[in-house]
Amino acid sequence: MTSNQSRVSDDAVEQLIGRLLQIGVLIAAAITLVGGTLLLIQHGRSPVDYSTFRGEPSYLRSLSGIVAAAFQRDTRAIVQLGLAFLIATPIARVAFTLVAFALQRDRVYVGVTLLVLALLLFGLLFGIA
Repeated sequence: MTSNQSRVSDDAVEQLIGRLLQIGVLIAAAITLVGGTLLLIQHGRSPVDYSTFRGEPSYLRSLSGIVAAAFQRDTRAIVQLGLAFLIATPIARVAFTLVAFALQRDRVYVGVTLLVLALLLFGLLFGIA
């Protein structure tokens, strides 16, 4: 493979990654906007009481609970789902980059990207809540 062919391949990968990030952020924004609008319609006139802290319900603390509640049209879950998509977008970018480096047989970058992906997933799944 010549240097020119590798460069075209790198440019194509960069374009795909850029498109992935754009689409991910747009989907996340759309879901969050819909959920936020529905949340305001449903609870916008409710009085607010800040004297007692009330955390999110337990079903909104796991991805499976968020998805299940969003399909039941729970407005808070729809907003949470949009935020989950926003968090997933850069993780998907790293995973896509890992595949691209593996296809290019670049072992050093595969190793580094695999480490970054492992750290992101570890922090997401086992991080301090």
